[in-house]
Amino acid sequence: MKQYFFSLLMLLAVGGMAQTAKNAYQIRVKVDGFTEKQLFLGYYMGDKQYVMDTAEVDAKGEFVFSGPEALKAGMYIVVLPPNNDFFQILVSDKEQAFLVRTTKDKPGENTKFEGSKENALFYDYVNYLNAKRPEAEALSKEIEAAKDNPTVKDAAQKKMEKLNADVEKYQTDYVKKFNGSFAAAIIRANMSLDTPKSFDNLPEEEKNRQLWMWTRQHFFDNMNLGDNRLLRTPFLFQRLDYFVNKLCVQHPDSIAIAIDTVLERLRPAEESFKFYLIHFLNSYAASKFVGMDAVYVHMSEKYYATGQANWANQDQVKKIVDNAKKLKPLLIGKTAPDIVLERNGNRTMLSQLKSEFTLLYFWRYDCGHCKESMPAMKKFFEKFKDRGITLVAICVKPAQDQPECVKYIQENGLTEWYNATDPTGRYFVLYNVETTPQMYILDSKKEIISKQVPAEQLEEVMDKIIEMNKKDKEKAGNK
Repeated sequence: MKQYFFSLLMLLAVGGMAQTAKNAYQIRVKVDGFTEKQLFLGYYMGDKQYVMDTAEVDAKGEFVFSGPEALKAGMYIVVLPPNNDFFQILVSDKEQAFLVRTTKDKPGENTKFEGSKENALFYDYVNYLNAKRPEAEALSKEIEAAKDNPTVKDAAQKKMEKLNADVEKYQTDYVKKFNGSFAAAIIRANMSLDTPKSFDNLPEEEKNRQLWMWTRQHFFDNMNLGDNRLLRTPFLFQRLDYFVNKLCVQHPDSIAIAIDTVLERLRPAEESFKFYLIHFLNSYAASKFVGMDAVYVHMSEKYYATGQANWANQDQVKKIVDNAKKLKPLLIGKTAPDIVLERNGNRTMLSQLKSEFTLLYFWRYDCGHCKESMPAMKKFFEKFKDRGITLVAICVKPAQDQPECVKYIQENGLTEWYNATDPTGRYFVLYNVETTPQMYILDSKKEIISKQVPAEQLEEVMDKIIEMNKKDKEKAGNK
């Protein structure tokens, strides 16, 4: 709880960004002691902050942010150059015109409002936390200093627990009293969850397991993701990112379920739904982790192919859906597409090769990355060629250029590889070979178990795969 108290202080006591017009919004700002000629207004979106407006000081010594279109409800920040000190303000649909008074020093602690009940409410809470800060910091230092004195440490910890309990009661009463306000929604969203006390009596391992499962189920109990005001806050992205990337098992199927859960809760807030659907799609399209393209495929099929991304350009949607269709047959766990392999005038099918593991490697002799990876590939093959591995190398060049492929193979000592061509050229489409090198690791059934492994990491990856395969066989033999 101590950690939570300090993180909340940092979140709410310092600052963010803003905007308004005669405009549909008009936010007037007066900063005592501030001699610069400009202020900046910004907003939160995702994990970033964006400047949206600049105000020049007027004859009254005020900075006026205004515009013809109403601001989207959210938490904004007013930034003071040149040190970029800032303070947060709330903008609601109903309050788009108000006056802010503060000071150059500690602007987040000396803020007063005229014409904004939401901000007055919010800063009542901020000021309450600021008043508690010295006591919390003193107790924290006392606990640290008394680590070798159990009596003193225990007394200080009890005082900290009492302080935390007081803060929690204040929060609960505040949210209840001002239910429906934006300020209450923010405070409620940042309140800690009350985990079942029954977990305390469990063995440590089981306690952690139950706590993890309970937290996943109740993680958003205090946060209404369908509230469009939360999109422009500094904590929404952090919360969603933690749920998907920390609370969720990092397996494509589990991640897809977690993202679906988040998007379904976001759906009533159309702008939030749009922003995070695009965010998650782009994140997994660009993921460097093997197998995460399955999440991209899932999102494409569930949301884009069904018309739920109705804001997107149709050409863009088609590109996303077509790309997912190309990737789907190549996902981990799928049977590798069968292709013809021609070697020394003889033809066979990839599916007919008998090997514990098959490494399917697409390369070109004039590919810079291929040339860079060749020394590591050679080293790997020499070490693993007697461990049940067949390295099928396909030079992705047209027939007239194949002599150059052969020349490169001979000059670089790659003749022990299973060097082959696919005379039909179907590999290019089936394996979506738009760039090289590309690598697929197949098991004895020709199912894809890994792919796109950098040559420098191939030894480590194959060691793990072989070890896991050995354990699986031992388990099967003991049944």
